[in-house]
Amino acid sequence: MGKITGFLEIERRDRSYEPASDRVRHYKEFVIPASDAEVTRQAARCMDCGIPYCHTGCPVNNQIPDWNDLVYQDDWEEAARNLHSTNNFPEVTGRICPAPCEAACTLNIIDEPVTIKSIECAIADKSFAEGWVRPQPPETKTGKRVAVVGSGPAGLAAAQQLARAGHDVHVYEKHARPGGLLRYGIPDFKMEKYIVERRAAQMEAEGVTFHCNVHVGHDVRIQKLERDYDAVLLAGGAEKPRDLNVPGRDLPGVHFAMDFLPQQNRRVAGEPLGDVEPILAEGKQVVVIGGGDTGSDCIGTSFRQGAVSVAQLEIMSQPPEKENKALTWPHWPLKLRTSSSQAEGAMRDFSVATNRFLGNGKVEQLECIRLDGQMKPVPGSEFTIPADLVLLAMGFVHPVQEGMIEALGLDLDGRGNVKANELDYRTSRSKVFAAGDMRRGQSLVVWAIREGRQAAHAIDKFLMGQTNLPR
Repeated sequence: MGKITGFLEIERRDRSYEPASDRVRHYKEFVIPASDAEVTRQAARCMDCGIPYCHTGCPVNNQIPDWNDLVYQDDWEEAARNLHSTNNFPEVTGRICPAPCEAACTLNIIDEPVTIKSIECAIADKSFAEGWVRPQPPETKTGKRVAVVGSGPAGLAAAQQLARAGHDVHVYEKHARPGGLLRYGIPDFKMEKYIVERRAAQMEAEGVTFHCNVHVGHDVRIQKLERDYDAVLLAGGAEKPRDLNVPGRDLPGVHFAMDFLPQQNRRVAGEPLGDVEPILAEGKQVVVIGGGDTGSDCIGTSFRQGAVSVAQLEIMSQPPEKENKALTWPHWPLKLRTSSSQAEGAMRDFSVATNRFLGNGKVEQLECIRLDGQMKPVPGSEFTIPADLVLLAMGFVHPVQEGMIEALGLDLDGRGNVKANELDYRTSRSKVFAAGDMRRGQSLVVWAIREGRQAAHAIDKFLMGQTNLPR
């Protein structure tokens, strides 16, 4: 905990943003960090609540009251050690995690939780600024080789843990640079890519070898990795997008969000787009279908590209502005949230289904219909929306099964994910493990980090008969 009476004396004050009119002009992060003094004040609000529900709200089980108290006591270096003991990449979660820990905070009963996410980010950033983050190569090597397929947060967390345990770890990434969706999905204005690059450099110094531009299942057979390595971890994403199979879907101008977002990240990084059709929102009326984080990322990117207007359609009904704490706390509540991108000027509409796309040679309109409380069409409620660019951001159904997964003949769960449990993370092939979105389906970055760490624990135990890695 922090100061005993801190939660009574100090008001919650979180990080601020650049004005929308300024931030839409660039692709850099626009969050304005709080001063060390203000972070210390906010950490002092952590109360002696008896049972810290923030622990259960956090998938990686960060010891939140402990490092809040350490920050309050001005022992930032020990706070950094504590934070890194449970989370390999707190500078990532401190930027893009939705903070279920804050929803579970005891102070959230009165809508004033501790600013856990901001404090976490401040500790992580200070760790790098002060030089406390250093490579941790193993003292001895085990002689065991592990292949990790996919360099998103699950793959990176597992690779780092396994390398520190002394294994020879090789990470295979189909794109030009490591990071997975951290690099190619999350826009730079939410997280600049030096964040990923400095962690990759740390991991290389710890003995991890990255093989980029290698698409396992296409450029190299997965059976070769299974033969050449003592263990293989499948940590790719759930990249099969949910489609909208309505008339006009094949009109030019209708694209998946994940065909749109990576292009802009590559432009910012100066990375060639390759032989793909450029998708740009400049001068266009953009419609985003889907109300989640990916949809918000499409909104912010469209505004920065110069879209004339952006509308976001959500098939679900509009949630309440406030949750019933007695029914929901300490669980993640369903309530109306407005992302920073939505606040930049998007028009949002709820309980809307798209019947068809209309256009002459390219998309020009959407024909939509209103839905009732049972998500059934309301007769006579049809309407149209003008659109020059439509981005489908309705989530992902499961990993891409063609190629690597089919070649191994792996068992799948009922949703099409690679089947493996949360104890040993082993698939139906004895040397092959699965973690992250590959195993659990589309989820949060913090869940991916947790699964990567737990899979590393399981693999180390599989290889050595015992393990000192934390779960």
